[in-house]
Amino acid sequence: MSSGAAEVGPDLAEPPAVTLLNEAGSSPFVLLCEHASNYIPAAYRALGLPPEALERHIAWDIGAADLARHLSALLDAPLFLSGYSRLLIDLNRPLSAPSSIPEVSEATVIPGNHGLGAEERARRTTAYFTPFHDRVSVLLDGRAAAGRPATVIGVHSFTPVFLGIRRPWHAGVLYGRAAGFASALITHLAAEDGLVIGDNEPYRIETDMDYTVPVHGDQRGTDAVLLEVRQDLLEVPEARAEWAARLAAALSALVGRQRGRIALPIPTATLPRQP
Repeated sequence: MSSGAAEVGPDLAEPPAVTLLNEAGSSPFVLLCEHASNYIPAAYRALGLPPEALERHIAWDIGAADLARHLSALLDAPLFLSGYSRLLIDLNRPLSAPSSIPEVSEATVIPGNHGLGAEERARRTTAYFTPFHDRVSVLLDGRAAAGRPATVIGVHSFTPVFLGIRRPWHAGVLYGRAAGFASALITHLAAEDGLVIGDNEPYRIETDMDYTVPVHGDQRGTDAVLLEVRQDLLEVPEARAEWAARLAAALSALVGRQRGRIALPIPTATLPRQP
């Protein structure tokens, strides 16, 4: 058996493909953390990678799960957390995208993803991808049927340096059709002194390369964005809590302008100045 094919289906002792927290939350926001975990079942033999590789961004979005949990609590928002590494199958990529099951991630070859047949690809889709997005769709469908608003927010983190290029943004807001919502969010975040916010940076939403925003937002005709925070700003628990408070304040301010709600205060933070 190649290192890319598991001998058995998901074990009962393995984590669930998706964990839903605060399902009945009152917030108009629904949070997704598609890269929450770096877990790979033992049957996959780490996809042929050394242990240190699984601690890197190629395997998950470092700090994003903790950030998302804090944000869920502050906003009283439902939160979907993935249970498995993006290296098995990326929950924010269409199944047709080459990066859905990457053979190379950044500059790292993923041995266990080379030469996969249709059966193994289908098995990973059924085990990890479909349960997550079906659960999201059920909640969004239920909210739509009940006449409750739902703005989809993906919670991510990004590397300070990508392929040798330093990224200057502290955070970014990525969007497709939700330009108005995204612009207001960027404006609110960028109003904090010293904060550099990317407008569709560090990358742009593309329908053939992204899943959450195009499918759960744009296709439904509802606002959807990805929030990206630079990983070196999420290294300790206190920093993740601080960023969650900052993001919650910005999101609440948008709701407050629309519905007369009171926005959360923006936290005071020490941010690294750009060279």
